[in-house]
Amino acid sequence: MLTALSIRNIVLIEELDLEFDAGLGVLTGETGAGKSILLDSLGLTLGARADSGLVRHGEAQASVAATFDTAACRDRIDALIGEQGIEAEPGEPLLIRRTLKSDGGSRAFINGQPVSAATLRDVGALLVEIHGQHDDRGLLNPAGHRTLLDSFGQCDVAAVSAAYGAWKRAREALDAARTDVTNAERDRDYLAHAIGELTTFAPEPGEEETLADARAAMQKGARLTDDLTSVTDLLDGSDGGIAQLRQAARRLDRIAPDHELLAEALSALDRAVIEASEAQDHLARATEALVYDPDRLESIETRLFELRALARKHQVQPDALADLLAEMQEKLGRIEAGAEGLVELERAAQAAQAAYGAAAQALSEQRSAAAARLDAAVAAELAPLKLDAARFRTLVEPLTEGQWSERGMDRVEFLISTNPGAPFAPLTKIASGGELSRFILALKVALAEEGGAQTIIFDEIDRGVGGAVASAIGERLARLAQSTQLLVVTHSPQVAARGGQHLLIAKSSVGTVTRTDVRPLDESGRREEIARMLSGADITAEARAQADRLLERV
Repeated sequence: MLTALSIRNIVLIEELDLEFDAGLGVLTGETGAGKSILLDSLGLTLGARADSGLVRHGEAQASVAATFDTAACRDRIDALIGEQGIEAEPGEPLLIRRTLKSDGGSRAFINGQPVSAATLRDVGALLVEIHGQHDDRGLLNPAGHRTLLDSFGQCDVAAVSAAYGAWKRAREALDAARTDVTNAERDRDYLAHAIGELTTFAPEPGEEETLADARAAMQKGARLTDDLTSVTDLLDGSDGGIAQLRQAARRLDRIAPDHELLAEALSALDRAVIEASEAQDHLARATEALVYDPDRLESIETRLFELRALARKHQVQPDALADLLAEMQEKLGRIEAGAEGLVELERAAQAAQAAYGAAAQALSEQRSAAAARLDAAVAAELAPLKLDAARFRTLVEPLTEGQWSERGMDRVEFLISTNPGAPFAPLTKIASGGELSRFILALKVALAEEGGAQTIIFDEIDRGVGGAVASAIGERLARLAQSTQLLVVTHSPQVAARGGQHLLIAKSSVGTVTRTDVRPLDESGRREEIARMLSGADITAEARAQADRLLERV
């Protein structure tokens, strides 16, 4: 809801600060007083084109600031401005400001942070609808007609959305499976060959390290064989070192009792024999461990090199070859079972499509029924608004399958025929601005303001009508204003009398300076203004009495 508007240096408005109430607000004044300036100023904050001609003569810059209470549409506003990195404190109003330089440059701000004019238009569409001769937003935009009809008819869009989501997921699963099978079929020969090769080779985890260690040991044994043989020959045999030690120990054993030093020498020699025997055992085991078998070495090296070559071929580590074999076997198994799996997925996709089709068909029937009720409701509003020759129709027609969505299978558009026998056409084809506004009002009343902005502005909705029609317009505006803030630029006293807030737009001149001003009217001021609207420049007692009667009726 628009709560305040501050204007500086816009055409004839030098400085103006206005506050707005909820409900129905009316703006009146003599022709040429500047009502359009007020709407142009508000339009700037809603993203309208920045025209440097709006800057007051002699001034370098103009500015307009609008304040909105967004409690009724906070979530949508926060989501929209959040995309621009703008934060809004809960409960705080939304402040939109636009500056315009005389050279044509402009800047826009939301809550003090700069934004583009496009962002202003997106935000403005949620906040305000302006209906006049050249309006192409709000109810005139066919893009929103389906949502409005669904809200009016309380159509079960949620069920269709859920069914569409299930169908979409089933199709995606089927498409992914088809892609996998196609790719896998292309790889079948390669997989079969690779699996045969790996199965024949039969790699084992940790095999590379085992083979490398065995190869290194054999290579080391080849280098040490001669030395080991020489050392073994020195120790072994009847003439070897150990035999000589034992022979010396036997001879010393015969003479050891003759002297204590000889006994000690014998003990040392016995120990030497024991140590030498242990050394002989170690040499034997080392010789066995480092045994060099050229055939065995060649076999180990061949296996090791083939293992590493396979790993390079498949771009994995040697220890991963066994897992790769299992993975390839599983993939080949999926190929074999792929056709059967596709059949199941195709059945699931068909079932999901059928479920969506049933839900969407039910929604189409709901929309058709709702369209008939809406057509009747709008028709009931047309005659009192002097549109009795006009006809309204809600078009519900099927979309092609490629256009189906979570919103169903229908296109919805509001159409009118303004004269008997004339074909139905979109609302935007209406030539008369006043007629268009009355049509919008009839539709708004019939829809009970489903899904619209929280502030609606009607520019001269009563153009070309008076009397009972003007009264009917005023009554419907007042009814609509019970749930929505309405601002109406009017020349009709019947409409003005319905306003809860009355703003008078007046132009004055001092010397060569002309200014437009806007001021709220109290009860006495309202009576005088409505009397002026009834009688013209010379306000008569009868005009005041009639103004009193109009005010009393509401």
